[in-house]
Amino acid sequence: MDIYDLFFYLSLFAGFMMAFNLGANDVANSMASAVGAKAISVRQAVFIAGILNFTGAVFLGSHVTATVSKGIINPEAISDPKLIMIGMFAALLAAGVWVLISTLTSLPVSSTHSIVGAILGFGLVAGGPDVVNWLKMVGIVMSWIISPFFAATISYLIFSHIRKTILFKRDFIHQAMKWAPIWMGLTVLLISLSFLYKTPVGKGLGLPFFGSLALAFGIGGAVWLLGRMIVSRLVGDPEEGAEAVERTFRKLQVGTSCYVALSQGANDVANAIGPVAAIYLISKEHVLLSQAEVPLGILVMGGFGIALGIGLLGHKVMSTVGNKITVLTNTRGFSVDFGAATTVLAASNMGLPVSTTHASVGAVVGVGLARGFSAVNFKVLWRIVAYWLLTVPIAALTSIVIYTILKWVFIS
Repeated sequence: MDIYDLFFYLSLFAGFMMAFNLGANDVANSMASAVGAKAISVRQAVFIAGILNFTGAVFLGSHVTATVSKGIINPEAISDPKLIMIGMFAALLAAGVWVLISTLTSLPVSSTHSIVGAILGFGLVAGGPDVVNWLKMVGIVMSWIISPFFAATISYLIFSHIRKTILFKRDFIHQAMKWAPIWMGLTVLLISLSFLYKTPVGKGLGLPFFGSLALAFGIGGAVWLLGRMIVSRLVGDPEEGAEAVERTFRKLQVGTSCYVALSQGANDVANAIGPVAAIYLISKEHVLLSQAEVPLGILVMGGFGIALGIGLLGHKVMSTVGNKITVLTNTRGFSVDFGAATTVLAASNMGLPVSTTHASVGAVVGVGLARGFSAVNFKVLWRIVAYWLLTVPIAALTSIVIYTILKWVFIS
């Protein structure tokens, strides 16, 4: 067995570990608000998210992935493909270790930023500062500020609107019956746009911009009309009071959470299999191209790793995001999901690198702030922010250490 085969097999283990940790930490992005609002139980969330993430990764995930995650380094500046192969393996290990540590301490971090930081680390050692796309790094740093604040603002406005138009009205049941179909239509509109612009399958349809808008608005409009016809069934018994309103938004919240879980599997599996694809390509061709065809088996491995991580450790971060930052109800949880999804969709289409994790936490904070500063647990929030700030440097430093040791053992 030569060095190429050795690192390919090692990368399968490292990629599976990264997928496992990704599932364990990132499940909070889709299910934490639903669990916190008691729309579903932790066990239900783990089961649903595991199935949907696996399905998204295997059936909606792209079979062609960028081999160097997010274009953070220029591989052409590193002449020896063995160094890139060792570096990508080191990056997988480093990112996986940091996400695992964060999960065990029940704090949400960005798996995307972890793998980017790790690739940055080995790139600096292997090729020097010139190999790094520093403009991309500036964009990532800016996303630490943009995504949570943007999501917090949107979720704050949405929840404030729901309170003003429904919850604070004397005839709130009548108002709920009026606004529920509108929010149903807007939710499906958002999901349709997100599917068309964010998932590999949606992008693969190749619809023109206005065609995508027309299709999404058409679906959303149809759901609005359907909602107007069945709204009395949604609200249920008016004698239940506010619970009837919460039950209506509970159904919308579960729907958005399920979609985010499906989309998460389709998009985030690349964080685990992208470096594996790079190593696979180098081991077979002894050269690294900008993109690589990913075998179905590696996609399945990534999907299974995500699902297993959700099942074994997903409850830890879900508990923090769903319960420890602020108290969530179904109307608040719906506002969180809608705000986070809107942020990721809008920022992605503007070319801004955003983290779904950061957007989700920001949205939770925004909903909490709608009820005043006392409604937010800033002690937990500052711990989360500290981990965000540490993600790139710690992942980079760990990657440098692992890369240096491996290079000394196998190349020197």
